Amino acid sequence: MSKNDLTRRGVLKTGAVAGAGLAVPTIFTAGSARAFTNEPTGSNVVLGFNVPQTGPYADEGMDELRAQELAVQHLNGEGDGGCLATFSSKALDGTGILGKKVTFVTGDTQTKSDAARAAAKSMIEKDGAIMINGGSSSGVAVAVQGLCQEAGIIFMAGLTHSNDTTGKDRKKNGFRHFFNAYMSAAALAPVLEKAYGTDRRAYHLTADYTWGWTQQESIAASTEAMGWETVENVLTPLAATDFSSYIAPVLNSGADVLVLNHYGGNMVNSLTQAVQFGLRDKQVNGKNFEIVVPLYSELMAAGAGANVAGVYGSMNYNWQLDNEGSKAFVKSFGEKYGRPPSNSAQTCYAQVLLYADAVARAGSFDPCAVAEALEGFQFDGLGNGPTLYRAEDHQCFKDVLVMKGKEAPANEFDLLEIVDVTPVAQVEYPADHPMFGGAEATLGECNPGA
Repeated sequence: MSKNDLTRRGVLKTGAVAGAGLAVPTIFTAGSARAFTNEPTGSNVVLGFNVPQTGPYADEGMDELRAQELAVQHLNGEGDGGCLATFSSKALDGTGILGKKVTFVTGDTQTKSDAARAAAKSMIEKDGAIMINGGSSSGVAVAVQGLCQEAGIIFMAGLTHSNDTTGKDRKKNGFRHFFNAYMSAAALAPVLEKAYGTDRRAYHLTADYTWGWTQQESIAASTEAMGWETVENVLTPLAATDFSSYIAPVLNSGADVLVLNHYGGNMVNSLTQAVQFGLRDKQVNGKNFEIVVPLYSELMAAGAGANVAGVYGSMNYNWQLDNEGSKAFVKSFGEKYGRPPSNSAQTCYAQVLLYADAVARAGSFDPCAVAEALEGFQFDGLGNGPTLYRAEDHQCFKDVLVMKGKEAPANEFDLLEIVDVTPVAQVEYPADHPMFGGAEATLGECNPGA
């Protein structure tokens, strides 16, 4: 998107470039102030961090919470400032947000949509949260995004990978920094073709909710386009812990690749059990049997241990990236918590800073001013490299990482290696792509609430 396009949308003003100085949306000037939900009136501003502290994605959620706490410290001028020094936008100065000290409240999504909505509702209505950030499930993200739209609150999604979040379920008040299932498939397919060839038969085990459905649809479409055959797709409950009954039929299916459309504890258990069943020791159709995990995380790799060796997957971010933003974040996170940050930690940290920066550039906490400041925003310095928040669907576009489990890791944090940095041009798609709801999918109107 060109600078002229951004200027026409009201994001860039007075000749400024993205990330340089304050970009004040034209329709939200001092003379057009209005009431909005949970407008901060005191010296503090409250953010709501809604993460899975229990349930199958709890490990991801706790790392999100660590990163959110770190972001609050940096916004308030505590610690080393982390990515505030590397962020291309210079609107944040460590004095809170618009001079107000940042505080936060937390909720437990339990990786359940109803529980997540209830937690977010409580933070908005009882605690005065003006923004909700977090989550490690696309079902949760879609549910909470809908709630925030109704309440007139900005939702900065955490770890949500379903195409639907910024597809058919996109909302004007919702924003996603994390990548999606389509992007994973587009990045993985060329690597899988090179590694395993075009004549393969794939058996899919798929988490039975919005993320699993769109992940399976995306990876099947990309692999079938290069010649693979999809033998079977079996849905598995999100609450499942024992996958042995699902893995046993793979042995007699004629498949020579198992695609695990699972995440978090589900992936740890299904991958571990698949290896215990001896799948990776077998030859089928004259080929070595392989396993693919389309969506990886460091925490999942740690849980599965040696079972990830040689297994391909994709990631939104990895702490080994060698750019100034990543190095600053890894340093801050490592010094505070004694370990490298995960994929989920980085995206929640980035989303908190992006929200605060948008408020600062807009000069207002009004959610519609914030939304306009984020739409079409181009930035760098938060760890992923150059990134665009696309205006049409509020989806971030950036390079995608293809990972592989290391055969001989040096330590407990060295389980994955980056085998390809897929350029953003390879994973782009039009906002009206059929997998994302087609031409009928629209953001709707911004809701400022009260």
